[in-house]
Amino acid sequence: MSTETSSRETNRSYRDVLRNRHLAGLLLGDLLAGAGTGMIIVAMPVQTLAIHGDVPKAIAIGLVEAAPFILSTLLALAIGLGRVTIAPRVLLIADCLFRSVTFTVLGALALTGRLTLPVLIFGLLAGSVFRMAGSSSRRLLATSLAGESGQFAVNGLLGLNATFALYIVGPVLGGLIVATTSAGVALVCDAAGALILLAAVLLAVPRSSREASSEERGAGAGRGVRGVESGWRILRRRPVAARLLVVEFFFNFLYMPIEIALPLYVRDRLDADASALGLMWGALGLGAFAGAALVNQLRNLPQRHVLIAIVGLWAMCPIALAFVDDLTPALVVFALGGLVWAPFTPVAYSFLQSGVRPEEQQQVVTLWTTGSTVAAPLGLLAGGPLIELAGSVRGLVLSGVLTLMLLPIAAMAVLRRTPHYGEARR
Repeated sequence: MSTETSSRETNRSYRDVLRNRHLAGLLLGDLLAGAGTGMIIVAMPVQTLAIHGDVPKAIAIGLVEAAPFILSTLLALAIGLGRVTIAPRVLLIADCLFRSVTFTVLGALALTGRLTLPVLIFGLLAGSVFRMAGSSSRRLLATSLAGESGQFAVNGLLGLNATFALYIVGPVLGGLIVATTSAGVALVCDAAGALILLAAVLLAVPRSSREASSEERGAGAGRGVRGVESGWRILRRRPVAARLLVVEFFFNFLYMPIEIALPLYVRDRLDADASALGLMWGALGLGAFAGAALVNQLRNLPQRHVLIAIVGLWAMCPIALAFVDDLTPALVVFALGGLVWAPFTPVAYSFLQSGVRPEEQQQVVTLWTTGSTVAAPLGLLAGGPLIELAGSVRGLVLSGVLTLMLLPIAAMAVLRRTPHYGEARR
């Protein structure tokens, strides 16, 4: 029996895994923190447009959106390649502390009118150093609390949290806050969310013996003893997972110009304000919430085929959006896009983790997160000049067309089976 089939048969439901009070507490903290982060999805481009100065608007937004990924990518790569070993709990705590301090300072500067574009970029650069490693650590801690049979459900619940907080509650509240007060208030709210997650980690996730052994291996590696195996070497033994990572990289890369185009599209094409931008992200979130809620129902379907279908269906969203010039149909299109997009990440992570030994999880998941997430700053840096030259509407079309071109490549890469994948579980 294949690993993929056996994992589907043993998957537990959302309700089953939420009976674990420690896991439920961690997920609640993640949900509340995500709402704060969702606010700055709206607040950050608005704040950037207010202080961009002589820097072109699309370029300024791209630089600000890319800044949090630079240092965090370097740290996550070091962990994923086995060069650095830090316990997941420690990484997540550090991320919460750095984020809370950074956004408190940035929010205070914005409220007092002293925030400049270079200060904002530098603050995001330094304050997000643990961002990527913290993200993978949150997933590792949650799935470890649920056990192997709960991995699919936990990945789905993390996706449910992200869609509800990041794209429904957070953006809507962020749009209202920005419209009625200022973007600086939303930045402070994100700092408060990081503190809530910190409290949840400290209360719900005990310092386990597994973490202690992880720290000991890291100390041993520093003394010249052989450390943990590189996540890349592990992935090379699982060619389908490695190819899927490449697909996810380009899927995310081609999406990122949409984040730059959207605030300009809302302002110029829809002739609307920040609250409408919040509604757009909220619509995406409503659709994504419905899609994430259905993830657990997808466990009996071939996961590879589900992933390929998502790529093709999502590509139609930005193309359709480009032909809309009214807010209401734009909200409907973005909601449908969220519906088909939401299952991609939880299904991909479940597929990945089902073929990885417990001692390999941190390196592989961190490297995978890094490889898929590093597409964001690269896509933003490329998307800024692209949107500046092509405009928001043509930029949306180009994003969708290029994603459609990825579809046959993704199908050949992911649907091609290999007998080596999942051998570690046998």
